Amino acid sequence: MSDVKKPILLVAACALVDTDNRILLAQRPEGKSLAGLWEFPGGKVEAGETPEETLVRELEEELGIKTKVACLAPLTFASHTYETFHLLMPLYICRRYEGIPQGQEGQAIKWVKAKALRDYPMPPADEPLIPVLQDLL
Repeated sequence: MSDVKKPILLVAACALVDTDNRILLAQRPEGKSLAGLWEFPGGKVEAGETPEETLVRELEEELGIKTKVACLAPLTFASHTYETFHLLMPLYICRRYEGIPQGQEGQAIKWVKAKALRDYPMPPADEPLIPVLQDLL
């Protein structure tokens, strides 16, 4: 165990589920850390924001869809140490939203059945979330 304390980064993520019980994954674009890996949409919780407010904002910015805090249900969380920070990531599930998700920042998106999630390379913090989704869906 290192004596150096790493900053904790709070990032909210969403398992967006469609009527066929598929989960939306977004591919991290070139130029970002972990580029090319698939992840659950979401983003960094800004000062003064709740994780739910972050997801409402991020889902609109990243995917062009609208949802409400009341449509987000906490599901599980990930806690993972990266080289320069520790990530704490609550994962919410959302089945109610308006619009058709489309990558607004040039990122690829894909609807995936829970049993196929392991077919998509993901950041280390996202991987422990897969069994929870597979048990649920």
